[in-house]
Amino acid sequence: MEAPEGIAREVDVARAGVLDLAGVAHGFLGRSGGVSTGEVAGLNVGYGSGDARELIDENRARAAAAVLPGAPLASVYQVHSAACVTLGDDLWPEAERPHADALVTRRAGVLLGILTADCAPVLFADPVAGVVGAAHAGWKGAIGGVTDSTIAAMEALGSRRGDIVAAVGPCIARRSYEVDEAFFQRFQAEDLANADFFAGGRAGHHQFDLEAYVAARLARAGLGRVEALGLDTYTAPERYYSFRRATHKGEASYGRQISLIGLT
Repeated sequence: MEAPEGIAREVDVARAGVLDLAGVAHGFLGRSGGVSTGEVAGLNVGYGSGDARELIDENRARAAAAVLPGAPLASVYQVHSAACVTLGDDLWPEAERPHADALVTRRAGVLLGILTADCAPVLFADPVAGVVGAAHAGWKGAIGGVTDSTIAAMEALGSRRGDIVAAVGPCIARRSYEVDEAFFQRFQAEDLANADFFAGGRAGHHQFDLEAYVAARLARAGLGRVEALGLDTYTAPERYYSFRRATHKGEASYGRQISLIGLT
């Protein structure tokens, strides 16, 4: 199958230096290199987008091949929670994906995948214990502690926090993320210092820095190193899907990109 017109034919894989140094296969993928068409043109991997299943299956296969050829893909049914699950020796069937927003494993030769379309994908690696993880951190999961749950699950597999590195991938940037006063007050109620992640906006509104908030939580958790890629999904329509951009444009659907990590 050919990539649709207007979308690059090569799969776009952004990588993080901290994960390269950890020696794990990983990638934050965008929308280029896929076979979906229309409003979700490109490498759409979201079954909930209304796209044809055979196209999504092809896109997922292309994504996996670009990161760890031949590896099966494990993902979860994302529900904007703080729940993290552990993948053992057996892959769960696609129809029986656990409801969670993060997953970890010590198993080599399998890719963990997280879908996003403005939320922050976070990939984790502990090269000492041989453990990797992936988390979907939308604002609900982020404030609810999904990254903390992921770290705890990695520790249960033998990791030490100081050995874990993490990277925050493409997500909506502060300049693109307007929120209302109630949203701001919710974060203030958690910690007054969270005001640092908001900038002033139009009357009764603020601009929220999701990436910085997630990165700060990771740093406070005591990880060895944290990297933020600084890639805004909203302002890069040819490179990334964005739920908020699709909403503002009045589109009927929106695509999802995938972030992958695995032990070789």
